[in-house]
Amino acid sequence: MRQTIYVYDGGEIDLSLVTRLYPAALISAGGESASVSLEWADMKKEQVVLEAYVLICDFDPVGEVPVNRVEIRYETKEELFAAMNDIATLVKS
Repeated sequence: MRQTIYVYDGGEIDLSLVTRLYPAALISAGGESASVSLEWADMKKEQVVLEAYVLICDFDPVGEVPVNRVEIRYETKEELFAAMNDIATLVKS
């Protein structure tokens, strides 16, 4: 597989090494932070505090507990979706 580099604020990622890539919402509830699905965060927006939107890139083999992970944070869902579109464009080219 050819090397495809995604450059973001704070670094770059070789997309050919990513084993899982997915969006999430970083929320705070009851003093704890957690990454949850965008849909869940929308449904519970009255009960949780949204800290950021994140694009999670895992590098461990599928089926293993992800230890090698990069989380890229975005302030808005639109910024997250734009980044996802940029990555899709890179991968297709």
